Amino acid sequence: MTCEKTQEKFADYLTGDLDEAGRADVRTHILGCAGCREDLENLTVVWAKLGVLPEEQPSSAVRSRFYAMLEEEKKASRPAPLRSRWAEWFTFRRPAFAASFSAFLILLGLGAGWLLNGGGAGGERYASLSREVQSMRQQVALSLLSQPSASERLQGIGYSAEVENPDGTTLAALFRAVDTDPNPNVRLAAVDALYLFRDRPGVRESLVKSLSAQSYPLVQVALIDFLVEIREKRAVDALKGLIEAGELTPEVKARAEQGLKQMTA
Repeated sequence: MTCEKTQEKFADYLTGDLDEAGRADVRTHILGCAGCREDLENLTVVWAKLGVLPEEQPSSAVRSRFYAMLEEEKKASRPAPLRSRWAEWFTFRRPAFAASFSAFLILLGLGAGWLLNGGGAGGERYASLSREVQSMRQQVALSLLSQPSASERLQGIGYSAEVENPDGTTLAALFRAVDTDPNPNVRLAAVDALYLFRDRPGVRESLVKSLSAQSYPLVQVALIDFLVEIREKRAVDALKGLIEAGELTPEVKARAEQGLKQMTA
């Protein structure tokens, strides 16, 4: 394969959109072509500067600060959307609105019942109302995560991140997004959402498995940062396996080696 043909595939190679045969062709070419190998490394740096990848050898505190802000955002109230977005959102043709409206009617009925009963047993009723809100958020999240539009699936991940105690179905939907979603941005968002639920049983173990099976370089970097940040010791073997396999991009390999040093220090 010529240098020109190889360079045309660099972007797809970095995002993991090439099939296995195409990836093998690129790897074979850059092993024997110093010029193309240098071009690929330079392209990786450009992506880093654009924010697609973190900057070369960043401090481990970068993603730590991001996760801290993510948790603060979950607790903070969200700003009201623009009028045009409200108009777009409020339509029964959108599965998320249909689910939200149904849940709203349930909440309205519960609230009316509470008032008619004079507000008695307030604590119990408030707890019931809170559970209904959480259930509504999960219904909306699951509905959006099943949509063909990547933007709607991203919205679904946003809803799932607002659930205080997601059930197994919601967590499973997030794991599927990390492992199988065709859009790398959706995968990245799912990784970040799962950080909020890192202490739930099975979350860390599932993400270690995802790292071993992941093909998107950007998601590999996010998973490495996640597992290093939470000091997940089970990730050590997965990192070693990735490095030994020799199929990583230069940036991901450097991040895996850096993470392995941090985990074993």
